[in-house]
Amino acid sequence: QKRHRAITARRQHLKSVMLQIAATELEKEVGRRESEKQNYLSEHCPPLHLPGSMSEVQELCKQLHAKIDAAEEEKYDMEIKVQKSTKELEDMNQKLFDLRGKFKRPPLRRVRMSADAMLKALLGSKHKVCMDLRANLKQVKKEDTEKERDLRDVGDWRKNIEEKSGMEGRKKMFETES
Repeated sequence: QKRHRAITARRQHLKSVMLQIAATELEKEVGRRESEKQNYLSEHCPPLHLPGSMSEVQELCKQLHAKIDAAEEEKYDMEIKVQKSTKELEDMNQKLFDLRGKFKRPPLRRVRMSADAMLKALLGSKHKVCMDLRANLKQVKKEDTEKERDLRDVGDWRKNIEEKSGMEGRKKMFETES
């Protein structure tokens, strides 16, 4: 137990020392970043002195606008370059995908299989489904209706028209209907 306590105490001591070293490193890093920021600002942004007259202020505004325009043009050019390279990357990836996907496929053999055998292969042996379609078809007997018999018995259609022509034919038509 004493040894276990000693190991735990040593571990805690090492942990606290590591935390102290990390804290000092963080402080140094913050100071270094601050000094880099000051150096960058002093190089790229000269101190601003506001002129007293209106024409000098206008001239300063023109200079600032010219710098802004130059920065915007540079930004636009960079965006176009990025878009172009992104498009090229997508095209290359598509070509790579196409090339990877092209391989010689083996010719498929034609297999004759009944519908029952296909269902058995797909569903397994536990499903018993009968696909004998001919057995499932119903037999329907065609019944001769009166109209079909009349149509067959009519014979020559010209004779039928001649009989119905004129007043007598029309009279016969009305008599047969009622």
